[in-house]
Amino acid sequence: MPIVALAGIAIRSGAAALAVLALGTIPSAAADIRVFTSAATLEAQQASAGKFAQATGNHVALTAGTVREIETRLKGPEVPDVVVLPTPMMDALDKTGTFRPGSRISLARVGIGVVVRAGHPAPDISTVDAVRRTLLAAGSIAHPDPKGGGIAGAQITRMFERLGIADAVRPKVTLAYAFVGGVERVAKGEAELGLFNISEILPVKGVTLVGPLPAELQSYIVFSGAVHAGSAAPAAASAYLEMLASAGAREAWKNAGFETLEGIN
Repeated sequence: MPIVALAGIAIRSGAAALAVLALGTIPSAAADIRVFTSAATLEAQQASAGKFAQATGNHVALTAGTVREIETRLKGPEVPDVVVLPTPMMDALDKTGTFRPGSRISLARVGIGVVVRAGHPAPDISTVDAVRRTLLAAGSIAHPDPKGGGIAGAQITRMFERLGIADAVRPKVTLAYAFVGGVERVAKGEAELGLFNISEILPVKGVTLVGPLPAELQSYIVFSGAVHAGSAAPAAASAYLEMLASAGAREAWKNAGFETLEGIN
């Protein structure tokens, strides 16, 4: 399993396409907070978790994957302290008693963006018709697998159907999750353009975010977090979630491509 160490952050990836980041050190009296999270929030949490570790002395370990992978992990022997997933998945888990009552916190939302290789002309995505023309003209398109448990892929597939171009674009689509190389396909020229969560586009070098889809086509994913019912450190876990939802974390969310929820109905 390859490991990349950077400024106290250990990044692991395995056959299950999970990334594990260990932030900070573990003081003798510190809590060890284990977080299972959707990969879409990884960059935002990485920035905030590092500050939380420095401020509290608590060690934060982030395990990220697709929604389906995280749901599978939750059925296994490992018990996290915190879970961060799209709100519909959190709702389903909440009904099964997965979380401590009253611990749910809404965090932020992210939209779908269009990405091209750095240096290439930005296509017109300013209107619904412009998006339709751009997708039909593209030689190849990358986006997440709609059947892999994520939300963005299904949203994009529905958009193709709404635009009446599903049959036309299907032969030129490559399905790949962003955090296991989907956006990198655009950077390498293997796909002319990509459609991914904006938060998963911004960290990748060699690409340019053209912009978000127009409002008429945009689909947001709202993320929330909760303390797992089996958490060994519920107080520290709750403090971590409260930090993620605080004003102090807004910059981290926005820098990662999210919209914070204040003022959003």
